[in-house]
Amino acid sequence: MQITEIFKSIQGESTYAGLPCVFVRLTACNLRCSWCDSEYTFTGGRKMSLRQVRDEVARLSPNGGLVEITGGEPMLQEREVLPLMKHLLDDGYCVLLETSGERPLALVPPEVIKIIDVKCPDSEEGDSFHLENLKAVNHRDQLKFVLASRRDYEFACNFIREHAIAGRVTAILFSPAFDKRASGSRDASHCLLDPQQLAEWILADDVPARLSLQIHKFIWDPALKGV
Repeated sequence: MQITEIFKSIQGESTYAGLPCVFVRLTACNLRCSWCDSEYTFTGGRKMSLRQVRDEVARLSPNGGLVEITGGEPMLQEREVLPLMKHLLDDGYCVLLETSGERPLALVPPEVIKIIDVKCPDSEEGDSFHLENLKAVNHRDQLKFVLASRRDYEFACNFIREHAIAGRVTAILFSPAFDKRASGSRDASHCLLDPQQLAEWILADDVPARLSLQIHKFIWDPALKGV
């Protein structure tokens, strides 16, 4: 499979935020989100065998723990990624899959925790989510909405309501989009949507969502890779 990087850091998002995690970042993505912060994954990387990836994960986290398979869009390499997920589960890891939900998810092992990033209008990829994937969602999974505007917020609220998402997943995550050119200061000034404003909307509308900040961008320089 084509790998951009494998590294250990602090999980920055989801209900697992703050925990140590090994990230297996695959190369290539078929979407071009306006706020994407990982455009360096679109091309390049290096070929690694399943055995090499497993060995690197074991070296970084020999006693189990969290492993996130991310990208790019990892499901573009479904043929290689499905066996990888199964082997990591067999190796005793808690496996997270970060995906846009644009590719089919029916064959992902049910033990894998899917963190599905449903694209909102301001991403410029708002029609990309494959609705059939809602059939593959279970109570272990999490749906994430990256929001850059009130329009995005209303889209997310409508999606949750229309598809009866509340109660079907562990968490619904509302995350303010981050300026992809951000560097230097580690604060909320780089968010495209003010987290305070988003929090006030959630409270006013009693939305069953969790405010999710990308905490790795508050720990390290937002432009830093491999963290």
